[in-house]
Amino acid sequence: MSIEEELSSAENLNELSELMRVRREKLQELIDKGYHPYGDKYDRLHCSAEIINNFEQYEGQEVSVAGRLMAKRGHGKAGFANLQDTAGSIQVYGRLNNLGSEDYELFQKLDIGDIIGVKGKVFRTQKGEITVEIQVLTLLSKSLRPLPEKWHGLRDVELRYRQRYVDLIVNPEVKNQFVARSQIVRCIRNLLDEKGFLEVETPMMQSIAGGAAARPFITHHNALDMELYLRIAPELYLKRLLVGGFDKVYEINRNFRNEGISTKHNPEFTMLELYQAYADYYDMMEMAEYLVYNTSLRVNGTPVISYQEQEINLVPPWNRMPMLEAVKKYSGLDFSMLKSDQEAVKAAQGLGLGVVQPSDTWGEVLNKVFEEMVEPKLIQPTFIIDYPVEISPLAKKKDDDASLTYRFELFIYGREMANAFSELNDPIDQKARFQKQVEQRRSGDDEAHMMDEDYIQALEYGMPPAGGLGIGIDRLVMLLTNAASIRDIILFPLLKPRE
Repeated sequence: MSIEEELSSAENLNELSELMRVRREKLQELIDKGYHPYGDKYDRLHCSAEIINNFEQYEGQEVSVAGRLMAKRGHGKAGFANLQDTAGSIQVYGRLNNLGSEDYELFQKLDIGDIIGVKGKVFRTQKGEITVEIQVLTLLSKSLRPLPEKWHGLRDVELRYRQRYVDLIVNPEVKNQFVARSQIVRCIRNLLDEKGFLEVETPMMQSIAGGAAARPFITHHNALDMELYLRIAPELYLKRLLVGGFDKVYEINRNFRNEGISTKHNPEFTMLELYQAYADYYDMMEMAEYLVYNTSLRVNGTPVISYQEQEINLVPPWNRMPMLEAVKKYSGLDFSMLKSDQEAVKAAQGLGLGVVQPSDTWGEVLNKVFEEMVEPKLIQPTFIIDYPVEISPLAKKKDDDASLTYRFELFIYGREMANAFSELNDPIDQKARFQKQVEQRRSGDDEAHMMDEDYIQALEYGMPPAGGLGIGIDRLVMLLTNAASIRDIILFPLLKPRE
């Protein structure tokens, strides 16, 4: 359908706003005059920040810039406009004497949002504004939708997530946040590379969903006629690589968990997982401190940050507290004195915790009391260590207490930031733990682990003692960029389609 046909359609006329109708008419007018409103490659040789930061070098020189028109002012035979590119924005100046009548008419008729290329000389105006005087103007993309005028004050923040492309155009702070995210991920990679870790990739589609307690997404492979799962964690594949002889491996990639959405959860999220042979969970505590501290130092320039008006000090060493001790401190319950599942359930119910179920085990009750009464109070970086074996099927049991494991979780601002183990490398113990998980699945727990016979077989060849660490990249980015919601630091978070 041509522009004229579209405009003549009564149905489309009802759908289009007046401003959009005018822009489509301008588009047709440009086409009629021989302009190409959606241009080809353009030789953009300079960016706004480069010119502004090095004005003495560029003054009087010809430059070639390109970007989106964000403001226009002036009339008659001369006018100014603001050109926005990835690096920032710069003023451009057009006048009839330089451009000629046809191109100056084009300049006058440009709309906010149009993408243009400008070649011209750099100068400073009487008001001190660094400016490019346009010698050659090229229209690269005609904008058919006007940019929103009141985007910054939107109460419907969901619209910002749905139209992230608009959010990035009109809100420079949002773009800066995603630049920071990229810097954080790159910094983590560099830190691990410096430590001799090898970055690897493991399957996103798996025949067995393993490595975490979570409900998976299920898909179907037509050619093989089999169900597959989007991975909930890369753990079991990464540890297979330890069996194969790699000593230090890591992966930064997506996990998928079929769970709820909140300010802290998105079904698709990014995790760092690393494994180091001949290490344990104490080494992983040091690794977590090393990564978070140095990333903040390199990206923010300081290890002391402000998150949601709360000062957070990331300088190591961080506090370490056994889970039993933390629960006793904040709830008053001493689980070491509770000798049975029933005693634990009764004691927790006495605190008024509705999340506790009569069928819960001692370890499950301990963890639920911790999540309800302790976790929100852990503002400064804190390692909670020695988790119950019932909720840690992949962690090695403690030598002095087989009811607990060499496992920790890191909490900052009341949120879990990392999870780590001294990895279980005993194939007989691991198979027995998997079997218990299978029994839980049969009882209706669809987040329990599946039996993975191939992983057991790998362990039977021998896996060295190892430490493993997982850090939630999204939550770390939230912390280091002062983002209140995980959706603020995911470019395209999952949203329910609008009807």
